[in-house]
Amino acid sequence: MLFREIVIAGCGNPLFGDDGFGPAVVEELQKLQLPDNVKVIDAGLGAPHFLFTLMEDAEVPVKRLIIIDIADFGANPGDVTKLRPEDLPPGTYRDAHSWDLSEPLQRLKDVIDITIIGCQPKRAASDEFELGLTEEVEEAIPRTVRIVLEEIGVEYGAAINHQGTHLRAAPGEAAGGSGGKTGEQT
Repeated sequence: MLFREIVIAGCGNPLFGDDGFGPAVVEELQKLQLPDNVKVIDAGLGAPHFLFTLMEDAEVPVKRLIIIDIADFGANPGDVTKLRPEDLPPGTYRDAHSWDLSEPLQRLKDVIDITIIGCQPKRAASDEFELGLTEEVEEAIPRTVRIVLEEIGVEYGAAINHQGTHLRAAPGEAAGGSGGKTGEQT
């Protein structure tokens, strides 16, 4: 099944430096046992445009979309913030193929609760390959995993599902990572 009630989509391309942040967070989330109503997707580079459009006609109604991506919001590299679609001025959220991703998000925001978790990049190449995240953005991964878990009601790798059973992450997984404040900007 492509979609569930909650979709977590990591956007970006690991071949372009810090643009690989979204897929790196998704990789950590996929190591965790999450509730059955959550689907974690590596949305890649051009896929978000199509992915967001497909959600309008999803077989299972998507109630919540959490997007993980880099975002230039004028902070220090590695800082993380939460945004809503209405926080994105038209034309400011684009993928590498210059598709304006804010437009499909504007269409979805009235029927799906959308949160964008953005990390301030230090270096995101756009025309040359650059493998690997910068240290600051790499260090933001565990903090971002915790923010996502809080957003979906999973606390540090443990959640209570609808039957009252605890779901836990395996020992040493990303959910228990180190410090950092949460909130609108971390």
